[in-house]
Amino acid sequence: MHLFILALVQGVTEFLPVSSSGHLVLTWEFFDRAGWQVAQQTGSDRLIMDIAVHVGTLAAVCVYFWRDLWFMTQGMAKLLTGQWTPGARLALLVIVATLPVVAAGFLFKDFITNALHDNVAIVAWTTIGFGVLLLVSDRLGMTVRRVEHLTVFQALVIGAAQILALIPGTSRSGITMTAARFFGYERPEAARFSLLLSIPAILGAGTLAGLDLRETGDLNFQYEVLVAAAISFAAALLAIALMLRWLRHAGFMPFVVYRIALGVAILFWAI
Repeated sequence: MHLFILALVQGVTEFLPVSSSGHLVLTWEFFDRAGWQVAQQTGSDRLIMDIAVHVGTLAAVCVYFWRDLWFMTQGMAKLLTGQWTPGARLALLVIVATLPVVAAGFLFKDFITNALHDNVAIVAWTTIGFGVLLLVSDRLGMTVRRVEHLTVFQALVIGAAQILALIPGTSRSGITMTAARFFGYERPEAARFSLLLSIPAILGAGTLAGLDLRETGDLNFQYEVLVAAAISFAAALLAIALMLRWLRHAGFMPFVVYRIALGVAILFWAI
């Protein structure tokens, strides 16, 4: 039951602009307060399980955007032969946008993990604050640009916004969509680039967690990780499809209302 809840929460919230990391912090907090005896409760084991369900969502976004991935792969292959293509351009923009958060994660990972990761009050305030910011960007941003119009500077700014997502409750997808909307990108296009940016971010985190998991030598725990990844994959695939379908016809208001309501509820709970 614990495994199912964690994987489902991660799968549903990873790509919605509502903060999956914040929801995972709250889920573990709920387990603790409810007195549920959950296996693998050490900090390192929790981190491995959290990232394991991220790997399931990685598979989901790769399946959904396989055409974009193939487009970029072809472009990079042609780039090796000296041909500059739109596919190569998109791939390089994703790489450029990923660099800031890689550097920030390397420098501040320990501080964020130790000082912020389990702070429920921080989750509450970031959930509310960045929800309001998403609303402002959605109301002020035009809807005239597509991913094909993305510049290096814009990609760098959108990518740098991911640094804020290292704080639980911010939402990596939410803050990158917010930045893209401020630049005037259409809602589905903002979501598209945000989801493409999630691929290298989750891949890097999943690789590190996989190395940690291998060192544990706990075969039972490895089986649980695979089950969690499978559940989060199915949930994430459905969530991506429904979100993009919604954004083709409407805005981010339901996500904003949810974030504010959730943040307020968390504050009352934390008191």
